[in-house]
Amino acid sequence: MTVKEDIKQIVDEWIDSSYLKEGDLFVVGCSTSEVAGEHIGTSGSQKIAEDLYEELARLKDQCGVRLIFQCCEHLNRALVLERDVLREHRLEEVSVIPVRKAGGSMATHAYHQMKDPVVVEEITANAGIDIGDTFIGMHLKKVAVPVRFKQKTIGEAHVTNARSRPKLIGGNRAVYTIEEPSSVTCD
Repeated sequence: MTVKEDIKQIVDEWIDSSYLKEGDLFVVGCSTSEVAGEHIGTSGSQKIAEDLYEELARLKDQCGVRLIFQCCEHLNRALVLERDVLREHRLEEVSVIPVRKAGGSMATHAYHQMKDPVVVEEITANAGIDIGDTFIGMHLKKVAVPVRFKQKTIGEAHVTNARSRPKLIGGNRAVYTIEEPSSVTCD
């Protein structure tokens, strides 16, 4: 398979799942170097970023998610997103523009594709994709749940997908689904 076929397969699996809702924040962490079979941070590729972005934009269009792109460790894994998402979620903008050597190829490409891009230091996303073990978990809501898709790689990069769910609280008397009748009463 090619990079385009790999990412298409994963995007199709996300679209076919019931995990994403319109307006969900979807974080993308990506090492284009890892996709190319090189060590993370050594061989960033604009072409790979373009191919991946095209399919991720399809995910946005079909599911209505808000795409957020994680920068590399040289920008402390800051995030690129549209200004309206910043406003809607009352986030704080930081002053930096990602470039290939400080931000990474994927975040840099995304920055230049967006209508009104901004960068923030942190977010709490509903779901995401980690291409090349870039550690997106710090940007996911509690409780993050791995999503097991058939396609496990893009190019040479290992891929992890995750969604989140609300915390289960309350112990053995708690009811977690509306269909489950409660046989225990509280005094």
